[in-house]
Amino acid sequence: MTRQRLSLLTPLALLGLLVGLADLSYGSPGEDEDYYMQELLTREQYNQVQMLEKPVASIPDRHEHPGHNPSKKVPKGKADSSRQTDKTTADAKSVKTPNKKAEKNKKSTLKTPNSISEAGQYNPTKEECPPMGLETLKIDDFQLHASTTKRYGLGAHRGRLNIQAGLYEDDLYDGAWCAGRDDPLQWFEVDARRLTKFTGVITQGRSSLWSSDWVTSYKVMVSNDSHTWITLKNGSRDLIFSANREKEIPVRNIFPAPVVARYIRVNPRSWFHSGSICMRVEILGCPMPDPNNYYHRRNEVITTDDLDFRHHSYKEMRQLMKVVNEMCPNITRIYNIGKSHSGLKLYAIEISDNPGEHEVGEPEFRYTAGSHGNEVLGRELLLLLMQFMCLEYLSGNQRIRHLVEETRIHLLPSVNPDGYEKAFEVGSELSGWSLGRWSNDGIDIHHNFADLNTILWEAEAKKWIPRKMFNHHVPIPEWYQSRNASVAVETRALIAWMEKMPFVLGGNLQGGELVVTFPYDKTRSQGVSREQTPTPDDHVFRWLAFSYASTHRLMTDANRRVCHTEDFAKEDGTVNGASWHTAAGSMNDFSYLHTNCFELSMYVGCDKFPHESELPEEWENNRESLLVFMEQVHRGIKGVVRDLQGRGIANAIVSVEGIGHDVRTAADGDYWRLLNPGEYRVTARAEGYSLSSRKCEVGYEIGATRCDFIIGRTNLSRIKEIMEKFNKQPIRLPVRQLQARRTRERRTGT
Repeated sequence: MTRQRLSLLTPLALLGLLVGLADLSYGSPGEDEDYYMQELLTREQYNQVQMLEKPVASIPDRHEHPGHNPSKKVPKGKADSSRQTDKTTADAKSVKTPNKKAEKNKKSTLKTPNSISEAGQYNPTKEECPPMGLETLKIDDFQLHASTTKRYGLGAHRGRLNIQAGLYEDDLYDGAWCAGRDDPLQWFEVDARRLTKFTGVITQGRSSLWSSDWVTSYKVMVSNDSHTWITLKNGSRDLIFSANREKEIPVRNIFPAPVVARYIRVNPRSWFHSGSICMRVEILGCPMPDPNNYYHRRNEVITTDDLDFRHHSYKEMRQLMKVVNEMCPNITRIYNIGKSHSGLKLYAIEISDNPGEHEVGEPEFRYTAGSHGNEVLGRELLLLLMQFMCLEYLSGNQRIRHLVEETRIHLLPSVNPDGYEKAFEVGSELSGWSLGRWSNDGIDIHHNFADLNTILWEAEAKKWIPRKMFNHHVPIPEWYQSRNASVAVETRALIAWMEKMPFVLGGNLQGGELVVTFPYDKTRSQGVSREQTPTPDDHVFRWLAFSYASTHRLMTDANRRVCHTEDFAKEDGTVNGASWHTAAGSMNDFSYLHTNCFELSMYVGCDKFPHESELPEEWENNRESLLVFMEQVHRGIKGVVRDLQGRGIANAIVSVEGIGHDVRTAADGDYWRLLNPGEYRVTARAEGYSLSSRKCEVGYEIGATRCDFIIGRTNLSRIKEIMEKFNKQPIRLPVRQLQARRTRERRTGT
C-alpha cells in the first residue's frame, strides 16, 4: 500500500487508530418469530416496537427509496424532471415507508470527490452510494473475510444480504456468517479491491427455520492495508450503530459522512441474548476513479441501449407503457385483463403488426412478471423489452421486425401490482425477502391455480383417457370456480385471459434464483417433496428451458457462485419444477393442462429487487434470452384444420403419435404444436368429422412446418344435421311396435 493511499486515512487517525474494547451491552430481546417463509411480525408492529425502545446510538439515516436513481431516462428524448432531496431522518433503524410526494421530490447526492477534507474534518454533506453487490454476487467469495467462523456453511461467503438457508441446514449452505466465538473481538470484512467511498451498511440476522441469531449493535472500521484499522467516530467516541431487532427485516445505517478506503469491517458489539453473532450484510459504496483497476475492468458490463433504467411505480409504469404506445402506435396496443385486489388495473401491451386482432396462422406469445410482487427484476425487464422492441422496430432491425410481423406478442409486466407497491415503498435493500410477495388478501398468485394434475393422474389410473376424459384441456373443477373459493382476483383474471387468447408459448419471470423451470411442478408420488415428474412433452420443455438458459450471460456459467443453496449451473441452468420442490396448482402446470400454452418460469436473478444501478447489467444478462425464447414459438408444426367447404373447424383435436398430450384448434381452425426436430405422424379429428392423418417433418431451422388438414363429415353426423335442419327427429321405436304400425298402415292404405 502506497504512502499516498495511507495518507487518506491520516485525518481519521487523529480521531483514533485502534478499536477500543467496550463493555458488552446486550440489546433487549426481540420477538423470536420464524421469518424464513414470511414476516409474521408486520412492519407496522416492528416500527412500533422500535419507537418504544431507545436505540444504542442515534445515527442520522436517509430513508429515501434505496433503489432509486435520479438519472431518469425516457426513450428517444422523452424527458422527465429531476428529483430533489432535502430531507433526512434521525432514526437509523426505522424502515418506515416514506411519504410518496416526498419520495418523488428526492434527489441523490452522490458526489465523486473525496468527502474527507485535507484538514481531516468531515464534510457536512451526507451522501449515499448504491450497494457494492454482496447480494447480487458482484462481490465474490474471495473478497469476504471474517475473524472466526462457526463452520464452513456459516463462513464469511454466506454473509450476504437476503441469502437463504436450505430447508435442512447443513455444513455447506446456511443462512449467514456466524462467528466462531461470541465476543466483541469478532468482525466481518469486505475487500473492495480498490479505493471506495463507503457511505453505509445494511444488516440482517440469520436466515434459519431453527435458530434465532442477530446482531443488535456494531461498530464500523476501515483500512487501506488490512493491518491498520480506523474506527468511525462521533467526535471523540466510537460510533455504535443500532442494528437488528429480529432476523429478517433489513436495517440500514448511513454514515454521518462518507469515508474512503479499500477495506471495511463490521464489528458486532451486542447481539440477541438467546442467540449468537450472525449477520447478513450489504455495503453501500462508490468505487473511486481508477482506470487501471483490473477487477473493475473484468467485471464491468456496459449497455448501449438508451432505455429507461429505473424502478417504476404503478403510475410510472402506466405512463411508460403509454409513451411506448405513442412512439409505436402502429404495432402496439395497451389493454387490461382485469383488476387487482385493491382495484389497480392489470395492464398488458400487445406488440404486433396488426394489434388487436388474431391473424390466422400467427402464433400468440406471452411474457408475464410480478406474480410475486417483490420479485421486481422481471417487471423491469418487460418494461425494458417493450421499449427495446419499439425502438429497434423503428430503426429497421430485421430480427425485431420479423418477430413483430410473424408473432402476436403480449407483455404483462405486473401481475401483482399491490404487492409491488408495498416493496417499492420500502425500497430495494429494505424490502427483505418476502414483503410484497403475496396479493393483498395473502395469496401466492403463482401457485393459486386449480390442481389439474391430480384430476388427470386419477383419470389415467382409472383408464378413463381418452374414453371419458381427454389428456388435454382438463376442465376446472366446480368448487374452484365458486365465489367462496380461495382464489385471488388476479388469478381469476389470468385464467380468463388464458382462455380467451390462443397462446402457444409463455414465460413468467420471477426472481431470487438463476434457473429456468419447466413442468410438471407437482410430484406425481404423494408425500414426496422432490421427484422428477416429466410431462409427455418433456423433451420439448427441456429444449425451451435450455434456449433461455444457454443464452443468458450467467445461468450456464459453471464458475458462477450458487445464489443460495442449489447449483443449477451443473444442470445447464434448467430444472424440472417438481425435482426442485413440489408445488400444486402452479401457473405452469395449469397452463399446460388447461390450455394449449407451454409455460415455463424464468428466475432471472439472485437478487429479487436489485438496486436500479444494477438494471443495465441485468438487461444485458437477459436481453438475448428474452428474444431467443420468443423465437421458439415458431418451432414445430402449424396449420389449419378445414372442412370440405374450406371453413376452419374450431376445437378440432390435433394429436402427435407417441406423445400423450394433444392440442386444439383456435376459433378459425388454426393450430400450433411445439415439437423438436424430427418426423411425426399427426392426426386431426373433430366431433362429427372423420379423422385424417399425415406425416409432418420438423427441421432444425426456426420456422414452423406447415401441416394442414381437410376432414369431412361422417355419415351419421350428416344425417343428424339434415334432420335437425328440417326440424325432424329420428324415430326410435321397438321392433314389434314398428311392425304393428306398418301392418295398420297397409290395411288402411295410409
